[in-house]
Amino acid sequence: MSLRPSGVIWDLGNVLIDWQPHAAIAAGMGHEEAGRFLGADDFDFMAFNQVLDGGGTWEEGEAELRRTHPHWVAHATAYRTHFPESLVGEVPGTVDVVRELHDAGVPMFGLTNWPDEFWPHAPRRFEFLGLLDDIVVSGTEGFAKPDPAIFEIAVARAGLPASDLVFVDDKEANVAGAIEFGLDGVLFTGADNLRAQLRDRGLPVSPPRKL
Repeated sequence: MSLRPSGVIWDLGNVLIDWQPHAAIAAGMGHEEAGRFLGADDFDFMAFNQVLDGGGTWEEGEAELRRTHPHWVAHATAYRTHFPESLVGEVPGTVDVVRELHDAGVPMFGLTNWPDEFWPHAPRRFEFLGLLDDIVVSGTEGFAKPDPAIFEIAVARAGLPASDLVFVDDKEANVAGAIEFGLDGVLFTGADNLRAQLRDRGLPVSPPRKL
């Protein structure tokens, strides 16, 4: 591992972009129904979404849902229809870190589990994504974190050794997969802790306001 990393790979959802599927579903079905759907005992929305993240199409997913859980089709369709409303804003503080690193000339990249169909909403909404040198979108590539294949794609496109790259993600499984692949993994729990961890690695960010 280098004393100071050469670059940073960022997860997007709930690290840089506050993604709340409840908001999109509620826009079509109401808050109570959105909560009922996301908390259902007979259907796992996150697992359903992971299939889309891995390159599955909405048409295939909806067809399977109609076959197995027809009573949830309207809720899933509400998510698709109102997806932009799930992108509720920036995660507090982390985009400031991105801007600091960009100003310091540190190469940065994105690696996101995101359905290909929904991806165009993100760059239209969030101008800061333009500060990243490249963004690997799982749904476009057909592999989702923590599959080693998606880390291989991201590292190849970054053009730097895996050992010279810090990967930041809010999911333990993804961080563990990145570390196993050879990246330096940081579990995101908030902007202040992130600042401290990046500074410990010698990256040029200002100190956290609090710990």
